[in-house]
Amino acid sequence: MAEGDNRSTNLLAAETASLEEQLQGWGEVMLMTDKVLRWERAWFPPAIMGVVSLVFLIIYYLDPSVLSGVSCFVMFLCLADYLVPILAPRIFGSNKWTTEQQQRFHEICSNLVKSRRRAVGWWKRLFTLKEEKPKMYFMTMIISLAAVAWVGQQVHNLLLTYLIVTFLLLLPGLNQHGIISKYIGMAKREINKLLKQKEKKNE
Repeated sequence: MAEGDNRSTNLLAAETASLEEQLQGWGEVMLMTDKVLRWERAWFPPAIMGVVSLVFLIIYYLDPSVLSGVSCFVMFLCLADYLVPILAPRIFGSNKWTTEQQQRFHEICSNLVKSRRRAVGWWKRLFTLKEEKPKMYFMTMIISLAAVAWVGQQVHNLLLTYLIVTFLLLLPGLNQHGIISKYIGMAKREINKLLKQKEKKNE
């Protein structure tokens, strides 16, 4: 068991080191983005919502086709991948890179690797469920996809995408400041109260 844990830890460290090397040119941008997403300043949340709203208003105004939208998005990614490693050191100053920043960059890369592992793990569990319990897999997929299709039919595509993107960008800050855990705790307490009241009525 200990040998397996050591192997997993070593593999995680190797994957993290590889990712750090690949993203080295994005280091300064990733650290700044991390600060924004974790709401290190009070005005970061409204700034995130403002930028996202502006982008989606532009998309709504231009009303591009799916092919045009995807092409522009990929083109933007290609430009960012080329320009960011060149411009970031000049803007932020690579000579100001400190041990604390390097440690935070390592933590970000480690979290990205762990998130990728979780996604792969869920994907593998899905296929395991398909092989071991095909009926449950079939029912789960049909119900889930039907629910998603119903939501997509009720809500405009652009509005739904806006809400999802905004929530995902605010999620790290919500977790960092304990807002999600706070409301989950409140929901659990309310559910427990309702269950206790139901038990008393049954008695």
